[in-house]
Amino acid sequence: MNFSALLYCVVYLALLGLASQFIGMSLPRDVFTGKGFWFRCRTWEKGGKIYEKLGVRHWKDSVPDMSKLFKKSMVAKQIKNGIDYERAVLMLKETCVAELIHILLALFAFPCLFIWRGAGGAVVWFIYALGNTVFVIIQRYNRPRYEALIKRLAVRKQIH
Repeated sequence: MNFSALLYCVVYLALLGLASQFIGMSLPRDVFTGKGFWFRCRTWEKGGKIYEKLGVRHWKDSVPDMSKLFKKSMVAKQIKNGIDYERAVLMLKETCVAELIHILLALFAFPCLFIWRGAGGAVVWFIYALGNTVFVIIQRYNRPRYEALIKRLAVRKQIH
C-alpha cells in the first residue's frame, strides 16, 4: 500500500470537502426551484418510491448531516411539525443545492486516480463517489415529498 499517495488523496478530498462547504453556502438559492432539467423529479423515480426499494427511509437519518455541525450557517434539515410554506420551499431548494454539491464532490474526486495511480486511487475515488451518491439519493428521495408538502401548504395558504 502506498501510504503517501493515500495521505495525499485524503488531504485532497478533505480540502475538496471544505471548499464545497463554502461554495454550497454561497450559492444563490433563488436559482434552485426543483423544476429545472437536472433537479426535476423523473417519472421513473415514482415520487421517490424507487429509492424506498433501496431502504432510504431506514438509513437516511443515520448518515452525517453537516447542518448539525454548522448550525448558524446551514439550514437545519429536520422537518418539524407546523412547517410553513416558506420553510418548505427553502428545504426544497436545499435539496437541489445538496444534490449539486454531492455530484460535484464525486466528480472532482477523480484526480485521486492520478494522485495514486492504479487500483488504490480507483478504490479511493469509487468509495468517495459512492459515499456522495448516498447523499444524492437522499435528496432525490426527499424532493418529491417537499413538492407535495408545498402544494398542500399552498392550498391551505389560499384558504386562509
